[in-house]
Amino acid sequence: MSLVEKLQWRSAIKKFDPTKKISAEQLEALKTAIQLAPSSLGLQSYKVIVVQDAETKQKLRAVGYDQAQITDSSALFVFASLTNLDEDFGKKFIDLVASTRSIARESLIGYEQMVLGTLASRTDAQKVEWSHKQAYIALGVLLAEAAEIGVDATPMEGFDASKFDEILGLKEKGLTTTVIAAVGFRAEDDAYSKMLKVRRPQSELFIEA
Repeated sequence: MSLVEKLQWRSAIKKFDPTKKISAEQLEALKTAIQLAPSSLGLQSYKVIVVQDAETKQKLRAVGYDQAQITDSSALFVFASLTNLDEDFGKKFIDLVASTRSIARESLIGYEQMVLGTLASRTDAQKVEWSHKQAYIALGVLLAEAAEIGVDATPMEGFDASKFDEILGLKEKGLTTTVIAAVGFRAEDDAYSKMLKVRRPQSELFIEA
C-alpha cells in the first residue's frame, strides 16, 4: 500500500482496544520517525514524553476531560515545548552539528550567529509559541509513520496543559505540554473508523497561483 492508501485507512480513533499493545519495534519506529521530523533551524525545541504507565495515564485522563483514549491506548505521546530557549541551548546545538558532521566548530560561526540571533530576537512567550508550532510538525510525522506501520494514532488537544505539566513534572524540566497523541489499536466496535473519511474536495482546498 502507498502512503496515501494508508492515510485513507487511518482514523482518529475514539475507542482503543486496551488489550492490544504496540511492540517494542513499533514503538522504536515511531520514536525514530519523530526524531527525524524537520524543525525550524533543526533545533527540535521540544521533547516527547512516552507514557505507558497505567497509573500515570489514569491521572492524565482525569485532567483530559475523561477521554478514554488516554488510558485505553497502548502509549500516550506527550509533545512538550522547551520554555528556556537561551543562548546556551543554541550553542549546544551548534556543538551537536559539529560533532555529528565531524567538522570544525569554527566553520559554523555564521550558522551559530544566525541561530543565536533568531533566539535573541524573540521574547520568551514568542519562543514557546514557536516551539509549539515545531512540535506540531513532529506530531504530523508521528501520525504518518503510525499509518505506515499499521498502528492507530489519535491527536488530541482536549486536556488541561497546566495539569499535564504538574502530573508529569514538566515545569522543573523546563517544558510545557503542547499536544498529545494516543497510540495503539482500534477496538472492533470503534464506530468512527468505519465511517467514510470526510475531507473538502481538492477544488476547494487548493488554489493554483
